[in-house]
Formats: sequence, structure tokens, C-alpha cells
Amino acid sequence: MGRACIFFDRDGIVNESPGPGYVERWDDFHLTPGFVAALKTVTAKGYPAVIITNQQGVAKGLYSEADLLEMHGNLRALLRSHGVDVLDVFCCTHFAADGCTCRKPKAGMFFDAAEKHSLDLSRSWMIGDSEKDVEAGRNAGCAKTLRVCPDEEKTAADFRTEHMDAVAAILEKELEPCAQ
Repeated sequence: MGRACIFFDRDGIVNESPGPGYVERWDDFHLTPGFVAALKTVTAKGYPAVIITNQQGVAKGLYSEADLLEMHGNLRALLRSHGVDVLDVFCCTHFAADGCTCRKPKAGMFFDAAEKHSLDLSRSWMIGDSEKDVEAGRNAGCAKTLRVCPDEEKTAADFRTEHMDAVAAILEKELEPCAQ
């Protein structure tokens, strides 16, 4: 049996959402208030963290895969400067219409992460800001989902909060220490 993991969506969770557009360069990448605290809680409880993100901007030619890798390298360096890091980052760079198995709400990136890092999806959590993230976590067989969204939005998530800065407190209360 593998270890449990906490999966995080990127845009809107790790970094400020660009709205309807894309974060195309590092200068436009801004950590979301509360993400580092949430990641510190996850780490303190013994869980690895993995980022799962749809990045259709690559398919649209707005930025290259090399640009995306550099951005994620910069992100990991920034996180390490705060005393934390993520285990990995998985990206779907396909068009939404391509029908790939990796684009959320499908669970291909979760399955790839589980295989690569010996993760137990049935004991893992998915944290995101859209219902697609919740659905992806459920499709992957994650034990729990947490959605950051306005209170008036419907969600199938197990937990919800309006603001990313409240996620650490929810995890502190609800996340059992990780049993390897």
C-alpha cells in the first residue's frame, strides 16, 4: 500500500487565479495568501503534496512547455525559501476538446502520480477551486475533497471554505497524521 497524498489544483489555489486567462509568465505568478500555511500543515502532518493542473495555454501556443517547466521550477524554489516543497507537479497541456485521459475532471494525472510516487489515492485528498477539481478527486478515488469557493456555489466537496487562507485551519482540524 502506498502513502496518502494531498493534491492541490494550481490556479486559484497555489497561485492567484488569472480569471478567464492564463498565467503565461513568472512575473504574473503570485502565491495565493494561505497556500504556504496549508502546505506547511500538510507537511507537518506527514503528507507529500502534488500539484495537479490543466494548462491548456500550452496547446493554444500562449506559452511553451519549457516556459511552464521553468515557472514550476521557480515556484518550487520559492516554496523552498519558505521551508516547504511539493513532491511533484503534473500538468495536462492538451486542448479541452482533445479527449485525453489526463485533463481534469478525468483522473489520469492522479493515476500517473500514484504510479510514479507509490501513492494511495484512497487515503488522499484533493483541494481545488472548481467543481472539476472536486469531480477529478472523486474520479481518482480520493478519500476527501475540499473546495475553495463562494458559499452560494453548490459543491459536492466534503469540505468548503470561501478563502484559501482558511484551508490550513481546516486541514489542521480534519487531516489525520499520515500513517505511512
